[in-house]
Amino acid sequence: MQLSSLLFAGAATAHTIFVSLEVDGVNAGTGKGVRVPSYNGPIEDVTSNSLACNGPPNPTTPTDHIITVEAGSNVTAIWRYMLGTTGSAPNDVMDSTHKGPTMAYLKKVSNAATDSGVGNGWFKVQEDGLNGGTWGTEKVINGAGRHEIHIPECIEPGQYLLRAEMLALHGAGNYPGAQFYTECAQINVVGGTGTKTPSTVSFPGAYKGTDPGVKVNIYWPPLESYTIPGPEVFKC
Repeated sequence: MQLSSLLFAGAATAHTIFVSLEVDGVNAGTGKGVRVPSYNGPIEDVTSNSLACNGPPNPTTPTDHIITVEAGSNVTAIWRYMLGTTGSAPNDVMDSTHKGPTMAYLKKVSNAATDSGVGNGWFKVQEDGLNGGTWGTEKVINGAGRHEIHIPECIEPGQYLLRAEMLALHGAGNYPGAQFYTECAQINVVGGTGTKTPSTVSFPGAYKGTDPGVKVNIYWPPLESYTIPGPEVFKC
C-alpha cells in the first residue's frame, strides 16, 4: 500500500499558475502586470532560462502594466490551477497532495515590462518550507491561493520584477523531478529608503539539481527538516 501510494504521488501532476497580484486589497486582474502562461505546467530543468520568469515550454503573455507597490507593505500573489479557474477550493489552486516550499524574489530592473529576468540581480524576500509538519504550499492551497509577500522597506525605489514561486516535491526523489512553478509580476516600488543593498543571485544558477531541497524524497523516511533551496531571505 505504501509503495503504490508513493508511486501514485510521484506520477501525478501539481499544475498551478500565479495569475494576479493583490495590493492594498485591490487585485489588478488576471494577467495585468503578471506574465501568465497559457499552460500551467512546471519547469524541471534548473539550468533553463525559463526558471527566471517561466517561459518555454510555457510561453508567457507580455503585459505593459506595472503595479505600484509601497515599500514596507505586504502584497499577495494569487495562484490558480488554470487561468480560467475562479474558485477558491484547494483543487482550484493546486493538487492538495503535492507539497513543498513557497518562495518569492525581487530583482531591480530599468524596465519591468521588458526585462526578461534572466541573470543576476535576484534576492529572496520570502520563504516558507516545512514547519510543524505543514508545508508552505499547503498554506497557499488551503488559503484560497493567497501567497503573502513582504516588500522590504529599505530597498531602493524603482521598478522590480517580483518572482513568486511554488515548488512541488512529489516527484523529487530523482532529478529532474522537482516541479518549479513561477511567474513574474511587474512592480514599481515607491517609498523605499535605499539604505541597504541586497546580495543577489542568478536565475538560472541559484538552484542546483543536487541541492538537498531540490533532490529529496519527502515520503520516506519521514522528513524531520527540509532545506529550502536558494539564498537566505533578505531582511532590512
